[in-house]
Amino acid sequence: MPKKRKNQKKGLFNRGLVRLASIAVVIGCVVLIAYTERDCSQKEEELTAIQTKIDSYETENAELERVLESDDMSAYMEKVALEERGYAYPDERRFYDTTRD
Repeated sequence: MPKKRKNQKKGLFNRGLVRLASIAVVIGCVVLIAYTERDCSQKEEELTAIQTKIDSYETENAELERVLESDDMSAYMEKVALEERGYAYPDERRFYDTTRD
């Protein structure tokens, strides 16, 4: 005697709808995990770049503290004027290569 098959559409949800919803949830979770991993890797790259900047600023700060503690402000001002501002001594000649434009 063959077994009778129960009516699948009985109740509020049928099996197909439950399977479809569970597959959608799994796909959504996979996409969310991939997006989160990508975001974490970008943040780690930003962190290393910021850490590099912090290290360079700390080095510069240590140099400035050393100059301030040594009370040799004239040497520091001369260094800044010559290197960073582009100033020159009154009797100094500077030649610039203008052909490299």
